[in-house]
Amino acid sequence: MKIECVKEQLEEALGKADKIAGKNSSLPILSGFLLEAEGSSLIVKSTNLDIGLSVTIPVKVTEPGKVAVPAHVTSAFISSLMKDRTISFATKDQVLEIKTASTKTSIKTLPADEFPVIPEISEDSAFSMPVRDFIFGIRSVIYAAATGSIKPELSSIAVIHEGDFLVFAATDSFRLAEKKIRIKKMPHFKQILIPQKNALEIVKIFDRGEEEMDISISEHQIALRSGGIYLTSRIIEGTFPDYRQIIPKEKTSTVTLLKQDLVNSLRTSLIFSDSFNQLTLRLSPEEKTFEIESKNSTIGENVHKVDAVVEGKGLSINVNHRYFTDCFQSVTTDSLSLAFTGPAKPIVITGVGDASFLYLVMPMNQS
Repeated sequence: MKIECVKEQLEEALGKADKIAGKNSSLPILSGFLLEAEGSSLIVKSTNLDIGLSVTIPVKVTEPGKVAVPAHVTSAFISSLMKDRTISFATKDQVLEIKTASTKTSIKTLPADEFPVIPEISEDSAFSMPVRDFIFGIRSVIYAAATGSIKPELSSIAVIHEGDFLVFAATDSFRLAEKKIRIKKMPHFKQILIPQKNALEIVKIFDRGEEEMDISISEHQIALRSGGIYLTSRIIEGTFPDYRQIIPKEKTSTVTLLKQDLVNSLRTSLIFSDSFNQLTLRLSPEEKTFEIESKNSTIGENVHKVDAVVEGKGLSINVNHRYFTDCFQSVTTDSLSLAFTGPAKPIVITGVGDASFLYLVMPMNQS
């Protein structure tokens, strides 16, 4: 193999692929990249067997071929080249020689024939949507997924086709997040479950994408294609919990307030939060007040009044502050609505005037 390429394009491709390359003592090849030069392109591949990635960039190919190299060493070396713009690659025996205007380097290669095949999923039944919408859907709910759960469906992001929407949902049984994204072309599936760890990598790799994304589904895989990037991920077998059953149909109290006012008040309250991350929310419709109380036996306590419209019945309820606040990043409106149904019942948080996002959080035991 002999090629010449632009450093910035190569660095970006290797940086994405390096996120996927894994450490596996029984399969050392997984810690490497597979570089394939053909036509006028270089394809950079990496996989951890759970998720696979191919990134294609334009290069000048003098001799086509393929080579496997250690991922982190290669990526770190290319990133360290501050002044060089053009890079030349050539393979000689079991070595990859890299040349620039200022350096000459050789990296020992890995056995390319041992590199696993990245599944190719047919585009025949693919549907498309903007990359930013798909990534925003995942971002809006991923924090609510369980990590390391013995129930795989709780350690996943559900992507559900409902009418004109893709619905993204995640729950760890203590809270639930749901985001609806309108789509134009209808997919040929009802529901898939993407592992939470894989969803995190999908966000990192496609985070800055502005193009359309083609999405294909097979029995065990989802494939995402956009802007020279092809990613395939395992999907979980199983059924996501029927979470709509736990969303309260009625409410006894509501609090409407500016999101930034709540965020600012929580900065003060969290200084006094205890080891259980407990906050007490106190509603008093008669006095038209909404208070946040935090206590710490070794530091002190704080009660913070927040400007809000409070309606319905009075209530005092304990929440985990992290579970309560995680969803704020997903609310795109300036105002929040907090809906309560009783002391031991879940709280539903939505953006005022935005029906596309819903967050439900269970209260802590009353003390």
